[in-house]
Amino acid sequence: MLGVLAGFFVVWSIILVGWFIGKRRLLGENARPVLSALTFFVASPALLFETLSKANLREIFSAPLLVAGVSAIATGVLFFTLAKFWLKRTMPEALVSSMSASLANSANLGIPIAVFVLGSASYVAPLLIFQLAFFTPLYLMLLDSSMSTHRTTPLRFVLMITKNPMIVGSAIGLLVAGTGFKVPDLILQPIHLIGGAAIPAMLLAFGMSLNGSRPLQKSSARRIDALLATSFKLLVHPALAFLFARFALGLDGHDLFAAVIAAALPTAQNVFVAASRYKAGIIVAKDTVLLTTVIAVPAMIVLALLLA
Repeated sequence: MLGVLAGFFVVWSIILVGWFIGKRRLLGENARPVLSALTFFVASPALLFETLSKANLREIFSAPLLVAGVSAIATGVLFFTLAKFWLKRTMPEALVSSMSASLANSANLGIPIAVFVLGSASYVAPLLIFQLAFFTPLYLMLLDSSMSTHRTTPLRFVLMITKNPMIVGSAIGLLVAGTGFKVPDLILQPIHLIGGAAIPAMLLAFGMSLNGSRPLQKSSARRIDALLATSFKLLVHPALAFLFARFALGLDGHDLFAAVIAAALPTAQNVFVAASRYKAGIIVAKDTVLLTTVIAVPAMIVLALLLA
């Protein structure tokens, strides 16, 4: 347990440094988007490649992937039903709100949590693969089909997946692991060094993003949506993951803890990007991302204490 708490302390320490940097604007106005782009396009793919190239594929494509998929889909369907038929939101807004309640930040915060708290980035790989290769594209396809200004063809759906650098890095890493090919040290060393930049850059950028946002404005008329989405992401999603992992798959110990922690990750920031693109659910997406980001780490510490 002390190791888990120490891992959370490291994560929060770097986030607070990022917050301070952003508050004082020490790195200029464009520091956060530059750091985010560095992690997304360069450092994270390198880290995922190195991690997955050494992983056991049976552990990746087994119970953890099933828990990630079942819990996320169940959470999304439940919240969509609530938003569409109880809150009476439009189809696009209900879909974006459902994304806010079920799509986890598997990269920017998931990878650091997996490394420092769970012991390896491979623990978040099943969630990341499920979301990037299936769940996010599925949501975007549904949004496209619900709006006349966008149409997703099967080809665009495939290209959406294959153009994601983290999917490419993960896919190549899995290919190396599956074939048993040993990457020469001369090639692996620079990849290792580049991948090492991913976690601190992610957490610093995350800390910077916490400056200047005020959620739950009364004028937005979407407080209940944001609060419900936050509750679903931080309570319902991990609860469903626990129930399915423990009682349907029989997981326990560290494997159970890892599955629940992955489900308890905050809402992915790309939900806000999607909301902005489709001009639907923008306030709910923005508020849920901010609220879950601030609350998630303390909530995961409580989960760690409960599952100890």
